Amino acid sequence: MNRHFEDARYYLKRAGETAGVGIRAELEPVEARLREFTGAEEEPEPSRLDAVKADLKALQEKAEGEAETAIGQARERIGTYRGKQAPDA
Repeated sequence: MNRHFEDARYYLKRAGETAGVGIRAELEPVEARLREFTGAEEEPEPSRLDAVKADLKALQEKAEGEAETAIGQARERIGTYRGKQAPDA
């Protein structure tokens, strides 16, 4: 990509981020008043510990799913292997 386009894309991205920060800063008092009128409290952001717990839970579920799949495949292979063996007589 042409260097000028790369520079333009970078500055547009920065301008968008700066505009977003500015808009959030301008709307914070409005949001606070609206929450005060409606009685809705701001939801707290999850702590680092909560985020780590959620990640671990997701990893555990993924590992359990993969283990079940592996066990199922192993059972199929064993069944196929046993089916192919000639009976001893």
